Amino acid sequence: MPSIAIHPTLDSGFKATDAAFSGGTLVCNCTSKPVKVRVKSDIAHNHACGCTKCWKPEGAAFSVVAVAPTENIEVLENGDKLAVIDPAALIQRHACKECGVHMYGPVERDHAFKGLSFLHPERFQETGWAKPGFAAFVSSIIESGYDPAKMDGVRARLRDLGLEPYDCLNPVLMDLIATWTAKKSGALKTHAA
Repeated sequence: MPSIAIHPTLDSGFKATDAAFSGGTLVCNCTSKPVKVRVKSDIAHNHACGCTKCWKPEGAAFSVVAVAPTENIEVLENGDKLAVIDPAALIQRHACKECGVHMYGPVERDHAFKGLSFLHPERFQETGWAKPGFAAFVSSIIESGYDPAKMDGVRARLRDLGLEPYDCLNPVLMDLIATWTAKKSGALKTHAA
């Protein structure tokens, strides 16, 4: 039985992480005048994502997505080719109008992720970025047409890859969102160190 395809960078065997990785340049798929975006820091919370909003390479069931501080994102070349996919969305995904690759997606409105930009690390020219640590919104691949009867196999394959599958975000990020929400509402007045 053939293995279930998750994402090319994971299916082909992830390249080793470099502890000294400190950012790099994301490049779209265009062969002429590609969009280039500099990320001047390491990435965090890298994960496989099954949502229908994230950009995925051809044939991938999941995207690979991480975050970096928006202040560390700089468009270097051909920024005129970028457009926001959905101005009403929380994540303002800036995509290349020609090839469709999402280059970065800042969170600008009041939210626990405000000040972070979502990006697809496989678009780095450089190697060594952190391996995805979990899978989020796994059941959402059904919304893009994936056979629901195959979901047990998908979850098993994710676990084989070392990615715990969640139908939301991982506990660390869910705790961060809940803490931010509780502070905003006044339900949580202090945060123990």
